[in-house]
Amino acid sequence: MRKLLLILVFSAVLWSCKETQNYDELPTYSGEYIYTEEGAVLKGNNYIYGVTLDETAKQLADSVAPIKKDEFDMIPVIVKGIVEKNPAEGAGETVWPEIITIKKIVEVGKEPAKADVRIGEKTEQ
Repeated sequence: MRKLLLILVFSAVLWSCKETQNYDELPTYSGEYIYTEEGAVLKGNNYIYGVTLDETAKQLADSVAPIKKDEFDMIPVIVKGIVEKNPAEGAGETVWPEIITIKKIVEVGKEPAKADVRIGEKTEQ
């Protein structure tokens, strides 16, 4: 009886471990994140990905919201995820060719990234 109980407990632990995804094995992406009502983007040094708008993307948006000074600030982040060809490409819409599904938030920066170009900013002459 005791052996049977031990086998059942061991099986339950083993089964629960298989159900949990190990996101640590996924590639890491470092870039600047922006989330608006229209969509989300992750921009790195050599790439720009559209972001799958799921619960993790929303969670990351909630994490960067207090850091943003305006709605168009991009916040440095490090995430783990899966990059795929965007299924909406070629459907008549203008979309990013590749899309990332964020699986794990590794780190969120403490201040907005420096903007290369500011739209609407007045310059003194």
